[in-house]
Amino acid sequence: MKGLEMKLPVLFGFLMAGGFIALAVSACQRLPVTSPTIPAPASSIPTVAPTQFEQGRISGSVLDQAGKPVAGATVRVQTSQDFTTSDGQGRFVLRGLETGKAVTVSAWKDLYYCAKQETVTPPVQDVQLRLRLYQTNDNPDYAWVPPTGENSCYSCKPGVTQIWLDNDAHGKAALNPRFLSMYNGTDLQGHTSPPVRYSQGDYGKAPIPPDPSQPYYGPGYKLNFPNSAGNCAACHIPGAAIADPYGVDPNQVAGVDKFGVHCDFCHKIAGVRLDPQTNLPYPNSPGVLSIDIRRPFPEDENRYQLFFGTFDDDNVPQEDTKLPLIAQSQFCAPCHYGIFWDIVVYNSYGEWLASPYSSPQTGKTCQTCHTPAPSVLNGQTLTNVAPGKGGVERSAGAIHAHTFPGATSLELLQNALTMQVSAWLQGEQVIVEVSLNNDNTGHHIPSDSPLRQMILLVEARDELGNTLSLAEGGTVPDWGGVGDPQEGYYAGLPGKAFAKVLAELWTDVSPTGAYWNQTRLVSDNRLAAFATDTSRYVFNAAQTGSPKILVRLIYRRAYRSLADQKGWQIPDILMEAAEIDVK
Repeated sequence: MKGLEMKLPVLFGFLMAGGFIALAVSACQRLPVTSPTIPAPASSIPTVAPTQFEQGRISGSVLDQAGKPVAGATVRVQTSQDFTTSDGQGRFVLRGLETGKAVTVSAWKDLYYCAKQETVTPPVQDVQLRLRLYQTNDNPDYAWVPPTGENSCYSCKPGVTQIWLDNDAHGKAALNPRFLSMYNGTDLQGHTSPPVRYSQGDYGKAPIPPDPSQPYYGPGYKLNFPNSAGNCAACHIPGAAIADPYGVDPNQVAGVDKFGVHCDFCHKIAGVRLDPQTNLPYPNSPGVLSIDIRRPFPEDENRYQLFFGTFDDDNVPQEDTKLPLIAQSQFCAPCHYGIFWDIVVYNSYGEWLASPYSSPQTGKTCQTCHTPAPSVLNGQTLTNVAPGKGGVERSAGAIHAHTFPGATSLELLQNALTMQVSAWLQGEQVIVEVSLNNDNTGHHIPSDSPLRQMILLVEARDELGNTLSLAEGGTVPDWGGVGDPQEGYYAGLPGKAFAKVLAELWTDVSPTGAYWNQTRLVSDNRLAAFATDTSRYVFNAAQTGSPKILVRLIYRRAYRSLADQKGWQIPDILMEAAEIDVK
């Protein structure tokens, strides 16, 4: 890989396990710049030997492969925070450098590979940096670089790759047992649900609900469409699905594709196709159907490799370049917006787009939360993405973590919103108000998979621990689980639940995650960005003593009935909790 140095990009593929491959390319030694770089006007480009006043100065020009000037290129001392931009004649000036100290000067412009000139010692002029356009076509015969093994991502970038392997659900997208059990219609032990039954109507066959007298292990795409592979691979295994988005059976993947959304795939994304009217993917175009991939030509010395990242001063310019899109939320759109049968099923990108977070001036991108810096492995902060393999030292904040925290992240969920609880006595009753404010998440909570829920539980007890009866207020719906509350079945308890509830159009099974069938939207009370929900509960007070109020907000990744059918052991995550002694 010729000293490949990069960070893994972001593709927030829709995973049932939850979770969100990351950003960048390269690394280099940070060198002191004692004053801000100021682009020089054309008239100030020196034509004579520098004077004493200009001792800490480097000047030169940025040219293309034909020797023509390149305007608007970013030029910096490698790893420096200060940069300048080449003028209309391709000329640049870097000032405030240490005289006599050799540095590496880099240049980059969109659509070009990075460029660099090493051992440039100020004062100096007429430095030439040559930019080379990267390819505009894709090589379907390219063999993906594996994340692990010989000549792999790990062999060059062990630290960032290990962080990705340890944390990111994208790398498990193809082999996720919950995903496969939903695809195949099985439980985790391999038991298969009976074939879907149909009735004959005036307009053809229509599915009917499962026979309750027969063992049932939950829905499955292949139960409804046994002769079709479907387009699940378009998001879960995009590298395999490029040539045939509707023809890849997840059960048959091999090699690199077993990693699902792997490093090399994400670092080959050159662009995404969005509707210019809506800035959303086009309908029926999930995942790779909305992605522009640029696989290189290893036999061509001028385009044998291509990795996109976030560094514009990459140290391996013959392979790497910056792609601004990788740091933008649009990069995530193809796999985080999906319409099936005219129903918007998952839409974290669209929710972000409709929120104040999408403001370029004041907002935040998906990457802000899901690829945070710094990168930490075994307690050590990474400052070099490819040590000994062409990497150079960078500031810790320049290397974004490949953790992609999502629906399994305790830290992310416990910082997603703010809960406020107040309680007071009013005559012979206890009044409880609970306010939930989505003040820290750029999309709805919960988001994406329609299986995800939040369950709010409000409990009142007397001083002996006896439960006080609910006089007014909502209760958890049946899909919160009918059964023993000690076992996580909360239906009927005081509280509230938040979810996007779908029902299958023909069988009326609800809630459902089988959105490969036609569905209808039953309800959607999830919390949008900056939205607040306040609910009120009235309990009959005890005759003596001070009541105690216990409030819990729980995040659940799958409806309890479905989890039981499939044999999924998915622990609930406690997002917020409060305890109040009412005086």
